[in-house]
Amino acid sequence: MARTIGLTDSPVGTLRVTGPNGIRRAWGYAVVDFREIGKKLSNWGRWGADDERGTVNLITPERIAAAAQLVKRGAIFDLGIPFDGNGPQPGGGRINPVRLMSETGEQQGDFPGAFHYADDFVFMPLQAASQWDGLAHVFYDDKLYNGFPSSDVGPHGAMHCSIDKLAKGIVGRGVLLDIARLKGVDWLQAGEVITPADLDAAATAQGVTVGAGDILFFRTGWRTKFKREANATEFMAGEPGLGIACAEWLHDRDVAVIASDNWAVEVLPGEIDGELLPVHMVLIRDMGMTLGEILDLDELAEDCASDGVYEFLLTAPPIKFTRAVGSPINPLAIK
Repeated sequence: MARTIGLTDSPVGTLRVTGPNGIRRAWGYAVVDFREIGKKLSNWGRWGADDERGTVNLITPERIAAAAQLVKRGAIFDLGIPFDGNGPQPGGGRINPVRLMSETGEQQGDFPGAFHYADDFVFMPLQAASQWDGLAHVFYDDKLYNGFPSSDVGPHGAMHCSIDKLAKGIVGRGVLLDIARLKGVDWLQAGEVITPADLDAAATAQGVTVGAGDILFFRTGWRTKFKREANATEFMAGEPGLGIACAEWLHDRDVAVIASDNWAVEVLPGEIDGELLPVHMVLIRDMGMTLGEILDLDELAEDCASDGVYEFLLTAPPIKFTRAVGSPINPLAIK
């Protein structure tokens, strides 16, 4: 699964990446330096020195009002996965949600009349299932998004860029790009890089545009694979996903949020030797982009293929966990 990286002898210097199964990709960066890419695409200061919301600022009231007009049928699609012990976490740093009953109604003899009740509670990592990555989730070189020091994340949580800064929710125009359908497969393979050309091809094939303030979903089929095989270890061992060249594509279009049916948005194994999750570092830390992961896009994808409409109203507020770096979600697409 190793990748080799080298430069052509062209005047520009085109990066070429060779991955599993002979997959090759090229783009116009002379050197694969995610820091330089991040610096070029940085949104630090764009919405002020104190901003902690990043590209969610692109979802303006006018764009939300326009997105509401996309609802024609009142059809609702649940994009979240179940929060239970059968999820994709194999154990270790994150586990699947554990739900316990604290009351079942039994031996409740202290109430007058017929009343009884049941209560339960949940123990889980906040990013165990369908979730948003907050802007304090990833950092490098001791800096969070917008230049806040990474030391702001401590035992009491994130003092800046925490998920509750998005408390009014993420709602607006959603767009689905079905890359698996474009490629004619049930799912892409682990390590398969999605390129800007792939995103453009899917948009063209589907007759949809991606623009400013959009909440963009791309489907790899990785959730489909998990539902069929129920192999959490394999699900987490690698994945198809965005290559780092897609960061500029997203930046050029002023996309507000990016989300997928895989667990890390980006391709794994990654494209840069010795660096873990470089797309995360550029999108979250440099661009201030919220990421959505571990979604189920299958039902929505089938409906979009049926009616030819790949845009919809999307509502997916985070839970307001104070100073948290991520949040579970139940995202809904409405057409």
